[in-house]
Amino acid sequence: MMSSQDCILISACLLGERVRFDGRVRKRLGAEIRLWRFQERLIAVCPEVSGGLSVPRSPAEIENGNGCDVLCGKSGVIDAEGRNVTTVFLEGAHKALEFARNSRAHVAVMKDGSPSCGVTYTYDGSFSRKRIAGCGVTTALLKANGIEVFTERDLKKVDTYFSRDCP
Repeated sequence: MMSSQDCILISACLLGERVRFDGRVRKRLGAEIRLWRFQERLIAVCPEVSGGLSVPRSPAEIENGNGCDVLCGKSGVIDAEGRNVTTVFLEGAHKALEFARNSRAHVAVMKDGSPSCGVTYTYDGSFSRKRIAGCGVTTALLKANGIEVFTERDLKKVDTYFSRDCP
């Protein structure tokens, strides 16, 4: 089980905060999230807003790659109007990592599909809703720094992560 110091970094949109690009609320408060919120273990973050983007904003996608490619400088993030927003996404990713480190969170629950928070997929950069395998910029940075990242569909796995034996 989780100990009292175990914090979980979580995409703010999953808590119902108005941070999505379109300003809508997509609340996904499963039983686990409600419990963790009650236990005050959640550290909410929206890397895109933390990086400086407004709500609402133009949707963005990773062009020609995934979050790892963005971190390595092989790819970038563009919005639907053709603006390069890579720097903002990188800034937001680094702020999310800082939040995780400051709270000693070793686990994150992120919104899949997002160019920042996607865990198993993002979109291909054509704005045609075509999914591609891979993670977003923030997820890539969190993983590269040893933080275990789960999607909103894998909440039960988070409990399993905390209940496993530590070396």
